[in-house]
Amino acid sequence: MALNEYKSQKLYYTIKEVAEMFGLNESTLRYWETEFPFLRPKTSGPAKVRQYQEKDIEQIKLIHNLVKVRGFKLAAAKKIINNNRDGADKTADVLGRLIAVRDELMALKRQMDFLQ
Repeated sequence: MALNEYKSQKLYYTIKEVAEMFGLNESTLRYWETEFPFLRPKTSGPAKVRQYQEKDIEQIKLIHNLVKVRGFKLAAAKKIINNNRDGADKTADVLGRLIAVRDELMALKRQMDFLQ
């Protein structure tokens, strides 16, 4: 999940762009909006087109970490977020950094293997 490439490029992202960032279906994001009351992207126009901001993407990142990466059920993820929001945020950040470091190390290993 390469979220850094999307950082600070746009003010608003479509549901399709956000779904692609996380490797999710658009319907999953819509469902999460019904399950997590703090996840409410701005809507515009008569068609109520969703416009996700960076703050919305951070919320999705937290939910994605708990549900898709760590394997919690939605009810457990809600409970974790409600009981210890700061701890859940920090855990998601640390996990993201660890994944980035792992990816870098794997790339270096591939380069080293190529040189041998």
